[in-house]
Amino acid sequence: MYGSKSFPRKLIRGLTIAAACAAALSASAASANPFFLFPPAGAMPQYEPPVAVMPHEQDEGVAEPSRFKRQIVDYRTGEAAGTVIVDTPHTYLYYVLGNGKAIRYGIGVGREGFTWSGTQTVSRKAEWPDWTPPAEMLQRQPYLPRFMAGGPQNPLGARAMYLGGTVYRIHGTNAPSTIGGRVSSGCIRMVNEDVIDLYGRVNVGTRVIVLPIEHRAEGARGARG
Repeated sequence: MYGSKSFPRKLIRGLTIAAACAAALSASAASANPFFLFPPAGAMPQYEPPVAVMPHEQDEGVAEPSRFKRQIVDYRTGEAAGTVIVDTPHTYLYYVLGNGKAIRYGIGVGREGFTWSGTQTVSRKAEWPDWTPPAEMLQRQPYLPRFMAGGPQNPLGARAMYLGGTVYRIHGTNAPSTIGGRVSSGCIRMVNEDVIDLYGRVNVGTRVIVLPIEHRAEGARGARG
């Protein structure tokens, strides 16, 4: 049998040989398959941050309900072709085609206390507009930036149509899930694809009619006869 001194030395020598074999096996496997232990530098997928959404926007990226998809519908009105009608209570915008037809878009409108109505004209158009929040908005939401350059992260989206001398606009949004909601400070928002489509149809001087929120009840009474 082994002596008291030779046994530890042989045990240590055996462990050393085993460790060396394991190291060689690991090195061989790693050279054959670079992902054996850790992926090489640059192999990990790069993180891409989501499109920025301002604090007063919500749930960017949620699918838009089908009823808000752009479509041609029957729409009887005495307004001339080319007129824009904002149906505030039902969160639709109509671009009148004439002959009882209109293009209908889903929109987001002013939240409670920020809806308005009346007739304006498109006074200016802008592609990928800059955003400078008005002073009254900054008072309510002091966390907002004082200026944001136009681009995909801008809350005004891809296009803006300015209404008369007011602070209101028809504009795009980087939060498409807000379409159909009452979320803005009075502006009319559309998904970027729709606002680009509308932008190409209207001109400076186009008439825009914004219906009051109370129009919902009036329309219901008329539908009942």
